[in-house]
Amino acid sequence: MSYNSTLDSFCGTPFWNSTATWYTDNPELTPCFQQTVLIWTPCLYLWVFAFLDLYYIFNSKERNIPWNILNITKLLVTCLLIVLKFVDLGVAVHLSSNGEKEVYNANYYSPVIKILTFGLSATLLFYNRKYGMRASGVLFFFWLLLVVAGIPQLRSEIIDHKNLDDDENVKYNFISYMVYYPLIVLMFILNCFADLPPKDTPYKYQKNQCPENAAGFPSRLTFSWFDPLALTGFRRSLVENDLWALNPPDSSKECVPKFDKFWERSLKKRELSNGTKATYRKTSASVNFKPENEKKPASILPALCLAFGGQFLFGSILKLINDILMFISPQLLKLLISFVKNDEPDWKGYAYAVALLLCAITQTMLLAHYFTRMYLVGMRIRTALTSAIYRKSLRLSNSARKESTVGEIVNLMSVDAQRFVELTAYLNMIWSAPLQIALALYFLWAILGPSVLAGLAVMIILIPVNGLIANRVKTLQIKQMKYKDERVKLMNEVLNGIKVLKMYAWEPSFEDQILQIRNKEMHVLKQTAYLNSATSFIWSCAPFLVTFLTFFTYVISDPENNIPTAERIFVSMSLFFTMNVPLGFLPFIIVSAIETSVGIKRLNKFMNCDELDISSVDHDKKEPSPIVIENGNFTWGEKDADPVLKNINLNVPRGSLVAIVGAVGSGKSSLLAAMLGEMNKISGRVNTHGSIAYVPQQAWIQNATLQDNILFGKPLQQQSYNNVINVCALKPDFDVLPGGDQTEIGEKGINLSGGQKQRVSLARAVYHEADNYLLDDPLSAVDSHVGKHIFDKVIGPAGLLKDRTRVWVTHNVSYLAQTDLVVVLRDGQVSEAGSYQHLLEKKGAFADFLLHHLSDIEKTSPDELDVLKQDLETKLGTEFQNKLQRARSLSESTSESEQTPAGDRAGSVKQKTPDALTQSNLKEKNKLIEAEKAETGSVKWSIYKHYLMSVGVFASVVTILMNLILQVFQVGSNYWLAEWSSDSKIIVNGTVDRAKRDMYLGVYGALGAGQVLSVSVSSLALYLGTLAAARALHATLLAGVLRAPSIGFFDCTPVGRVLNRFSKDVDVLDNTLPMTLRGWTSCFFSVLGTLFVISVSTPLFLVIVVPVGLIYYVIQRFYVATSRQLKRLESISRSPIYSHFGESITGASTIRAYGVTDRFIEESESRVDHNQSCYYPSCIANRWLAIRLEMIGNFIIFSAAVFAVLGRNSIYPGIVGLSISYALQITQTLNWLVRMTSEVETNIVAVERIKEYAETEQEAAWNLEKGPGATWPETGALQLEQLTLEYRPGEPALRDVTCTVAPRDKLGIVGRTGAGKSTLTLGLFRIVEAAAGRILIDGVDIATLGLHQLRSRITIIPQEPILFSGTLRSNLDPFEAYSDEEIWRALEHAHLRAFVQGLPAGLRHEVAEGGENLSVGQRQLVCLARALLRKTPLLVLDEATAAVDLETDDLIQKTIRSEFASCTVLTIAHRLNTIMDSTKVMVLDRGQLVEYAAPQQLLNDKNSIFYSMAKDAGIVN
Repeated sequence: MSYNSTLDSFCGTPFWNSTATWYTDNPELTPCFQQTVLIWTPCLYLWVFAFLDLYYIFNSKERNIPWNILNITKLLVTCLLIVLKFVDLGVAVHLSSNGEKEVYNANYYSPVIKILTFGLSATLLFYNRKYGMRASGVLFFFWLLLVVAGIPQLRSEIIDHKNLDDDENVKYNFISYMVYYPLIVLMFILNCFADLPPKDTPYKYQKNQCPENAAGFPSRLTFSWFDPLALTGFRRSLVENDLWALNPPDSSKECVPKFDKFWERSLKKRELSNGTKATYRKTSASVNFKPENEKKPASILPALCLAFGGQFLFGSILKLINDILMFISPQLLKLLISFVKNDEPDWKGYAYAVALLLCAITQTMLLAHYFTRMYLVGMRIRTALTSAIYRKSLRLSNSARKESTVGEIVNLMSVDAQRFVELTAYLNMIWSAPLQIALALYFLWAILGPSVLAGLAVMIILIPVNGLIANRVKTLQIKQMKYKDERVKLMNEVLNGIKVLKMYAWEPSFEDQILQIRNKEMHVLKQTAYLNSATSFIWSCAPFLVTFLTFFTYVISDPENNIPTAERIFVSMSLFFTMNVPLGFLPFIIVSAIETSVGIKRLNKFMNCDELDISSVDHDKKEPSPIVIENGNFTWGEKDADPVLKNINLNVPRGSLVAIVGAVGSGKSSLLAAMLGEMNKISGRVNTHGSIAYVPQQAWIQNATLQDNILFGKPLQQQSYNNVINVCALKPDFDVLPGGDQTEIGEKGINLSGGQKQRVSLARAVYHEADNYLLDDPLSAVDSHVGKHIFDKVIGPAGLLKDRTRVWVTHNVSYLAQTDLVVVLRDGQVSEAGSYQHLLEKKGAFADFLLHHLSDIEKTSPDELDVLKQDLETKLGTEFQNKLQRARSLSESTSESEQTPAGDRAGSVKQKTPDALTQSNLKEKNKLIEAEKAETGSVKWSIYKHYLMSVGVFASVVTILMNLILQVFQVGSNYWLAEWSSDSKIIVNGTVDRAKRDMYLGVYGALGAGQVLSVSVSSLALYLGTLAAARALHATLLAGVLRAPSIGFFDCTPVGRVLNRFSKDVDVLDNTLPMTLRGWTSCFFSVLGTLFVISVSTPLFLVIVVPVGLIYYVIQRFYVATSRQLKRLESISRSPIYSHFGESITGASTIRAYGVTDRFIEESESRVDHNQSCYYPSCIANRWLAIRLEMIGNFIIFSAAVFAVLGRNSIYPGIVGLSISYALQITQTLNWLVRMTSEVETNIVAVERIKEYAETEQEAAWNLEKGPGATWPETGALQLEQLTLEYRPGEPALRDVTCTVAPRDKLGIVGRTGAGKSTLTLGLFRIVEAAAGRILIDGVDIATLGLHQLRSRITIIPQEPILFSGTLRSNLDPFEAYSDEEIWRALEHAHLRAFVQGLPAGLRHEVAEGGENLSVGQRQLVCLARALLRKTPLLVLDEATAAVDLETDDLIQKTIRSEFASCTVLTIAHRLNTIMDSTKVMVLDRGQLVEYAAPQQLLNDKNSIFYSMAKDAGIVN
């Protein structure tokens, strides 16, 4: 039959003829159809989609691909085609003018349309080349469509030609077509390759470029360009050099400015919407109409959408097309079933099979590229956010900085920004799921009519139930995040103060605190687990309920007509399957979106924090003095807080040296901070001009080489560098260090002594060659003679900086006479200022201050001393003598604090290296921080075993059994349906046998109930099991880390790395692994079920199961090997981002002062880029795998269909329906299975990493059965017998020390830097175990005791006062072992009582992270109070050197003399004065005991080392 249409007259022949095309054994399309539709469709496609190419052309930043064979050939062939079509047109015109035969419109239109379209393609080709586009998808598909659409005409032309009589001439049409078709095939082939790289590009390509750009379009479609990497990864473990550089559009350079542009906009918008504010940034003049807390924060969301929305939209379009295609396969299934039922020609069956295959392949491609797009968007968002967070953290105001700890900010970066990456891929489900459900319902209505509503009702009822659960999960999520933050923050402090914890034997207390938080966290997780299994219960019973109710209603509503046939049942089944996925996904997406929204809130809060007010310091060049403060009032907190510095007026003339003096807590450091703009200015004016270098009180040292720390980003100029090193007295240190100035410094400068850190920090400032120097007490931690050297050579009037402006906070009175101006601070106010002489004459605060410190000068040089004494005597008269007497007793001599923090491996670092060591050895030797281990190869079975044992045998077995039973029920219920649909006996004499029908329904229902039950049991067992495992593993990890030795673990493992285990890896155990395992088990069993069904229904299928299985296995192995390595590389490259980030936050004030913020931002961005370049290949690997697996799945569908066609005579239609509807699912399940397998493998790495730390080498046992008596040590007598201590085998830091200390002796231990003084204390506490010899306390060999039995019975006052966040009380007495009276008494003796009583919360006063809210002096006193509380017969005093002013020092000395009179006291002295009254002095030199006697006795011996040291210190003349 033929249709009459306007097209018939257009062509002159019928447009459509069903008889010839469909109802025949030899199908043929009409010439008219070939002339019109098959030509117009490809051409129309090109005109519509050319805009995509144009979009790329306009956005391309690259230019000019050189002309080459490929693009010239393309252009030539296109021109040939145009010429050919002109000839066609000419022939048509010629024929019509001759009137030989009638020529219809189609004959004119067809060539004209082609000429125009080929013209367009040539234009695109030319501009693509000009604008650097190497492969065009639009053109590739255009030629592909032409080739495919040309096949019918090719067939017709050949058949016509064959049917010609022998003597007839060949027709022109045939020849023209035979020329045309090979040309378009050639064009298609040419379009499969990519062009050469463009000549002009703004991007700098580093290492190997990403092969994607050089890949042709088919290779891009199937990700074949990834093959080489997959192969490499399969052959050997991948290393960083195998990866490609990041594509420039994904790098920070491109993403960050894009995001910034829109973010700045939304900030401006917020300023406008929040009422008129005087300024864009908060300045002192801001007018706040709304109270702070009511202001609506600017959200990062709009900025992200605007910056990265374009790519996202393109992805969404791909997803939309894919969703629509999903509904074609059920229709094809319907046709196939009816084909098996009825007698139709074979070619139709094969056509349906091929159609199924094509449909599936298209879906595969669309999805793969959709996901790639989404991951890219996620990556770019993460890059932009990480950079934004980093920049923000460098600009935070102090009040804002206090609100969030370093750990919390790092969490924003590691967790919340990461969430975006994970969410983007699934965000589209929010619209796509409802769309899929709606389409499915529409098609179902067509098959089952109104009965569908019964099923729909179930779905609708379940949505609010789900909403409720999701809401509950959200609140739990927030709770869990809160606990996790708390736990990580506490852990961070524990790791930072681990040395002190060990010496105090406080680990159990902190372990308990952490486990308490962990228990709260586990409680929340358990609730989440119950909710999760409720969700999976709902989602497993939903699909079943829906199908059951629908069929039930359908059959019952009209028993006579509604007979369930195979078509109806299986097409609707496959539609229900289609609906299953989006329904199952919705809750996940909702939860994930909720998590992300929580993350967005946290990010918004952070991104809207107050920033440092850049405008608080003016930089007016006209001002004559470089630093001026007028009527300044400053505070550390919010604007309305009490000012810390009040009415400051200060004018620092150019090139002068200004000393700032005052007692502890009088605001000296704050004054420098005010000059730098670090404090909040309440009122007044600050002006500075010229560059600034700043030396903070606590030196900030980066984890880099010493040289990098000094250069601080400036180029190396050898001469000035050497000069700086000499004047800062670093030369001798460099000679001692194993790698010289190439020695790598650990985090926070852990392998440098206090004095070395200070000098490095000073050298950095001097090398910076700034105009103004702000020095915060840089000489506090150095020897007096070194101090003098530095003052003379650097700071003083003849020093290197003599022409620069220097503001110098100091406790060092001896140099004040050489300063130009002395400013005396008292309680945040300038009490006096003037020259040294002028202040002396005033007899005011300064004179008191001086008296206090007079004796300090006695040791510098006697002649100077006389001058000073005369000065004072003339000004003060008689009272001078008595005051001096008093001051003398408080004398202090600053001596190099070489106390190296534990784990300095002092010995090994300090010893001179023999010249024999080659340079490379040196590099190795001085590398302190070991590179993080990346486990290579596949995760060992032992890890799985370890995890499964942690989960528990019972839970594992139940899970597996229940999943098997579930499959039995599922397959059973579907077989039952096939039986039912094929049962011809159910209709007796035209009426339905009710009893039989009810039996079918009843059994179907029962099978469904079984499914629901088994799902809920299996998921609950799994969740509870994995939680038990998470709890157990965290506990072993914590125990393992706390019991790891200081030397050998903590000194060579950065805190960030250990912290990563506690945050990221534990999070994987808590949240990711349970979900992943749940997914894996259900996938695995459903794949088994599917293969079983297809094989049973079409046994022929078994033939291809084996080869397909093999291919599947090979692909999976390739993928898993590569993917795992990529994941590992990615997680290793992630740590440096966070450690650099943490470091930058700590040193933010230094970074800002030097004005190197931009360099640090760049460094951070390059680390992020490096991390992304590891992450991108793993996304691609995912898609590479997906495409290959889905192709196998598609092949399975195709085989199932083809076997059904082959066996059409022997198979029930019901079985065909069953087999193919199962096959249609397999693509997805197969894909998920491999994905889940690799997810399980990658996530189980967390178990591996935790296990590694849980099983690190442990220190000796904490408590032993046969411990010492309860009262040991009673006297505190100490004996060392031939004691040898070493940090590394064969490098003793102390050799053969033998001596006896009587009870109640006061022993002073002295020696030059690196003599082994600290090593001795470390040996006493068994932080370093004795390599030979032994230590006896009260006659008990300490090696026979448990560590805690030892450490809790001796007391140390450590050199660096470390406090933990928590209450003041918990800092003094973490075990709650003492009463409040005892604590108050200790505080009183430590001179803190008044201070603590003055606090609003008293003992419950919250101490900030690291004790930030107490001054260093106060922290030192808290450590003293700790010692007073414990009051053991043996006290080790590691003398604090830095940052304690003389008054505090004097208090500490006094207290120790009075309170510890009955104890044996070992003092590691840095100032000889403090130990002059000790009973014995122990002089160590190069690790050996050289002198041991009473101090006076040693002083009498002019040849003793002690005498020479005393002489240096000016104690003896």
